[in-house]
Amino acid sequence: MYFCKEIIHSSMKKNLVVLGSGFGAFSVLKETDTNLYNVKIISPRNHFLFTCLLPSTTVGTIEFRSIIEPIRNIKDAEYIQAYCTGISENNNLIYCKDTDTKKEFEIKYDILVISVGEITNSYNIEGVNKYAYFLREVADARRIRIKVIDCFENASLPGLSEEEKKNFLRFFVCGGGPTGVEFAAELHDFIEEDVRKKYRGFEKLIEIILIEAGDKLLNSFDAKLSEYTLKIFKRQKINVKTNSYITRVTENEIFVNDGSIYNYGLLVWAAGNTATELIRNSTLPKNSRNKLIIDHYLKVNGSANVYALGDCTEIPDEPFPVTAQTAQRQGKYLGKALNKIAKGKEIKPFKYKDLGMLAYIGSHKALANTNQYKGSGFATWIFWRSVYITKLVSLKNKILVLFDWFKTFVFGRDVSNF
Repeated sequence: MYFCKEIIHSSMKKNLVVLGSGFGAFSVLKETDTNLYNVKIISPRNHFLFTCLLPSTTVGTIEFRSIIEPIRNIKDAEYIQAYCTGISENNNLIYCKDTDTKKEFEIKYDILVISVGEITNSYNIEGVNKYAYFLREVADARRIRIKVIDCFENASLPGLSEEEKKNFLRFFVCGGGPTGVEFAAELHDFIEEDVRKKYRGFEKLIEIILIEAGDKLLNSFDAKLSEYTLKIFKRQKINVKTNSYITRVTENEIFVNDGSIYNYGLLVWAAGNTATELIRNSTLPKNSRNKLIIDHYLKVNGSANVYALGDCTEIPDEPFPVTAQTAQRQGKYLGKALNKIAKGKEIKPFKYKDLGMLAYIGSHKALANTNQYKGSGFATWIFWRSVYITKLVSLKNKILVLFDWFKTFVFGRDVSNF
């Protein structure tokens, strides 16, 4: 009898479909009561990735698996590894394609939550998609880590001239936002603390060049913190080129707008984001930048049962920063709101409060740009680490990251390729 009652109860629950597995989607899933909904998760990535620490994995400060959490750890929710290729709002259907066999199928929903984020913007610059390394996923970080080591190994080959060695050891970073700055900082630390000990004689040959199209680094930070970063980078011999941009990339050369041409070993591209193909092709209301237009309840304009959050959205009269923090807080709000909706309770609109931003700038120094505190230096680096430890989503992640930091401090970073 109880078994039958449970089946009937389950059949009465609405089907909640969540697209994505990033900060927004994962926060929705953590808050949603699966006793109230039949939950399905559609994403090509079967894990949540704590992207705030992704630059640290590119040089081995932290290991890849320390900052991921399997989506299947979410209880009483069904996960399907697939891309969503289209949405039929009139029929309450999404169209999907699995990541392996490319099999196509449809999924019915009663409520749809879109949290698919954005993709890296190459600005249609020739050669970027082919030769640059992006930094959005664990696979990207792994490719960068392999390439960094390859650059040093290639420069160690016998018979090379000094100029040929320099070409292998010239590292370009495009983008002066948090991702670009933190990668440059991590690469600097790796070179100073580990490479110098294991690859002798390269000290004067290595060059890190950071290119930013704007007139300063970390544009969303306080001006004094931006100036401090520039001062630290100069001390670390990171060559910062502001008001500059790349016009073309080939396998061996980078062309800059001032006419300069550089040979290079690695180009990491962190210069901005753009809409995914799903959002670009969607008939849902969008603005001129291909962001879904949502209201203060995170509901897509004109829709009765489609919600959206995170980087792929915008509230017209109240644009929020495009950050993991925003997506996470929106997801937490929406999960709780959906629970209230299922119980017939009234919900309040989403209220955003900016908690500020953090960034690592190398040499055990960090920045904090919050309403309560604007700081920099070693003490802020301790604060930076403390905050991110508390923000990691599981006890396992917290323990693994702490262990990785301890291991790197004691033994250094591994320079093996695998």
